[in-house]
Amino acid sequence: KLPAQHVDTGMGFERLCMAIQGKRSNYDTDVFQPLIQFIAKEAGVVYGENEKVDIAIRVMADHIRAIAFAISDGQLPSNNKAGYVIRRILRRAVRYSFTFLDFKKPFLYKLAAVLADQMENVFPELKAQLSFVQRVIEEEENAFLRTLENGLKRLDILEAKFKENNNTIDGKTAFELYDTFGFPLDLTALIAREKGLKVDETGFGVEMEQQKNRSRNASASEQSDWMIVQPDVETEFLGYEHDVADSHIVRYRQVKTKNKSEYHIVLDRTPFYAESGGQVGDTGYLISDLEQIEVLDTKKENDLILHITSKLPQNLEATFRSEVDVERRNLIRKNHSATHLLHAALRKVLGEHVQQKGSLVNEKVLRFDFSHFSKVTDEQLREVETIVNERVRQAIPLEEQRNVPIAQAKEMGAMALFGEKYGEFVRVIAFDRDHSVELCGGTHVYNTGEIGYFKILSESSVAAGVRRIEATTAATAEEHMQQQLNELNAVREVLGTHSNISGAVQKLQEDNKALQKQLEQFELKQLTSLKESLVQKAQSIDGVNFVAEKVDVSTADYLKKLAFDMRQAVDNLVLVLAAEIDGKPQIAVMLSDNLVSDRKLNASLMVRELAKEIKGGGGGQPFYATAGGKDTSGLQAVPSKAADLVKSIING
Repeated sequence: KLPAQHVDTGMGFERLCMAIQGKRSNYDTDVFQPLIQFIAKEAGVVYGENEKVDIAIRVMADHIRAIAFAISDGQLPSNNKAGYVIRRILRRAVRYSFTFLDFKKPFLYKLAAVLADQMENVFPELKAQLSFVQRVIEEEENAFLRTLENGLKRLDILEAKFKENNNTIDGKTAFELYDTFGFPLDLTALIAREKGLKVDETGFGVEMEQQKNRSRNASASEQSDWMIVQPDVETEFLGYEHDVADSHIVRYRQVKTKNKSEYHIVLDRTPFYAESGGQVGDTGYLISDLEQIEVLDTKKENDLILHITSKLPQNLEATFRSEVDVERRNLIRKNHSATHLLHAALRKVLGEHVQQKGSLVNEKVLRFDFSHFSKVTDEQLREVETIVNERVRQAIPLEEQRNVPIAQAKEMGAMALFGEKYGEFVRVIAFDRDHSVELCGGTHVYNTGEIGYFKILSESSVAAGVRRIEATTAATAEEHMQQQLNELNAVREVLGTHSNISGAVQKLQEDNKALQKQLEQFELKQLTSLKESLVQKAQSIDGVNFVAEKVDVSTADYLKKLAFDMRQAVDNLVLVLAAEIDGKPQIAVMLSDNLVSDRKLNASLMVRELAKEIKGGGGGQPFYATAGGKDTSGLQAVPSKAADLVKSIING
């Protein structure tokens, strides 16, 4: 007797079969046994002799049902929503077959035929679509098997590290397994439990959120699984010494966004520098006997160097000549080395408190964010610029050291860059050890003389206590200076002088100020004259002095002054002024205080009604209000409409 008696006994179809057939497990019934025995036969094992093997067989028999039925119902595996549920289930089954039954090639898809025969009478849709369902499952198995073995090896290599880390697989590694090797989190957690480990799911969530943010910024993208061309091959980076190398494709994937499709290609040997440490990635070409593929960008992801292209090579197994855009790279190198010299100069001029807080280095400009408490003065900027250019002219040779123990590098005085993470061994870049020594993985000039010339373009604030300098070097700096000289020469021509330009500009400003004052005095006289004219035009309407006129004034301030001057000059005043100012229509309504209190007139209500003539709106106070609009042609009708409006209010 159940402790709680109700309709739901928890007895699903499989449990009902178990009860009717007198079995101790769902998996012993004829629902699962055809699948289980087929798996055991193909694997060359006997079901019931080994617990781990039995679990693997049961997982496969159970999961193929959900996978096959869902696909035949139209839900394909994918990286999103319900599709990812199917992919997770499928990959969990593949991992069990790979690890415990030694199926190194696709096998799960074969179970779909057994299931289709078994369910033909109750689920004929699976039988009807069997070839399609099998093809989908086989492709999914192929895709995952390409990365599964490498992912499991990665876990084995790091197992000792995890045990030192409180028996925990850190979130970053769990995300790497997910992102690079296609391991769903629950699969990693399952493997971890088998090894007596646990997973930092919170850390995984942080990494996943960062990835989502990147995806949102990149505008909804979907990427395929990695397609392996050469398994177990790592990338050798040659970019510090070479701009060209012979390469082969190791793996690739397709990434689709709303507006485009691109490919990420990983090579066995590459001279292409991947975006890192503020330096942008290289561009260039992959050249084979058949074609030339443009490399649009180079990025790094989980220690993989991704060469981004708009199309895939025809022959994936060809030998490619990987060529970096040397002209662009040289400009980047100059800007990057200049950034190091700038950092050192800022510390010398402003103080040792200066620390890098961010950077951007591309072929056009270098941007350097640093800690400092106030605006850098023009004099300080000139001093910094002078120091950098002195170092450039000294043609200081690059001193590069690789695989330096981090402690030794710090003893050398090497400065770590903001946002960079360093391992036990680092690369040290120095331009005169007494001047500039930094930890850096970027590309640099072989001596500072290659930089040519350094020019600061701007200095600004980006956050509290953080300043930003933008600068440029070499030909770009020279072009900037030439542009400045051209503009200066143009000013000379306009001023008609080739000496004492600042004095000529100052005199021009003084003359302009004097003329502005004369013009203002003239306009005030005109305003006084206009006021006197309007006073004479006042009409009496039931004890109210009414004035409505289209006037010619140059600014809204003059329109307001005229209205207030009229208020002082005329008692019991209802004034409506219409004017075109800077090509736009404006209306002003002014009332004497006694008319607002005694006659219940309201300037704000009146101006809103009048503004309809100029297709606009407005408001203000009961005694003074203004309106603007779009239609200047409606200004002519404002005075007559104002007269009708006042009469209706007074007589109403």
